[in-house]
Amino acid sequence: MYEPATRPTLYFIGVTTGRSSIMQVFPAWAEALGLVDAQIVGMDFPLHADPTAYRQAVQFIRDDPLSLGALVTTHKLDLFAACRELFDEIDPHARSMGETSCISKRDGRLVCHAKDPISAGLALDAFIPSGYFSRQPTELFCMGAGGSAIAITWHLTQAAKGADVPARIIVSNLDAPRLEHLRAFHRNIGVRVPVDYVLAATPVDNDRVLAQLSSGAVVINATGLGKDGPGSPLSPAAAFPRHAIAWELNYRGNLVFLEQARAQQQARHLKVEDGWIYFIHGWTQVIGEVFHLAIPTRGPRFDELSAIAAAARR
Repeated sequence: MYEPATRPTLYFIGVTTGRSSIMQVFPAWAEALGLVDAQIVGMDFPLHADPTAYRQAVQFIRDDPLSLGALVTTHKLDLFAACRELFDEIDPHARSMGETSCISKRDGRLVCHAKDPISAGLALDAFIPSGYFSRQPTELFCMGAGGSAIAITWHLTQAAKGADVPARIIVSNLDAPRLEHLRAFHRNIGVRVPVDYVLAATPVDNDRVLAQLSSGAVVINATGLGKDGPGSPLSPAAAFPRHAIAWELNYRGNLVFLEQARAQQQARHLKVEDGWIYFIHGWTQVIGEVFHLAIPTRGPRFDELSAIAAAARR
């Protein structure tokens, strides 16, 4: 089914990988990082693909010498469920969160990683000021209960945050099993803030949650809508809380949620972020793991890689 790699290869397991900027960015990064002859290859699967398809892909990567690893997006939970026993090693985040966002090889062993807790945390800390949640009771509303939601809620409730945690977290999803998976994860880690789990069958259900949020709330689109599927988790009538932070996890596609937030940005004094910095951290974390490189998360070298990515994206 898969052709053996003839060059050192990083795979991108997603839905519409050919549209991602990484296809232009990776060759430029490879040159800057000294990854001679390395290439990136997309593997596209439909949402909630047949577990056999995930297993075939992971077995191919495991058995092919020049297939060095993969970044997994969208399919993180489903791939982990289908392939868990194929991994020789599962890192602590992947084990507790039940997801695979990175596959690498180390000393002949196939390793499963969950990099989202690191990359999502770095992205959040880049635009949410330190002390933001401790200044006044402030909610977090995350639409989508997949791997990114798991990582985000874990990061924002760490003991090291002290009092700088959301007063309440609300997570919505149109799929009840995903909400139950997240609830079980929060129960296992003993999440220390109140969490509401909302089954949102329609955008209007999310609108109702949005209308109840206080000023300054953080509102996140982690559903994949706009990239992996059309539309927004909010209806056209949705109104953001004043002074809210709106974060669209994606940076490409028909990003309706991002457009909705930007349309209200001035009138409602919103801070609006797309997923570009998340993209940078997510990919550099995985490339460092797969190619066994130490890539910094800040400083001149990180800034250089960010500038290379921006130039290649254009």
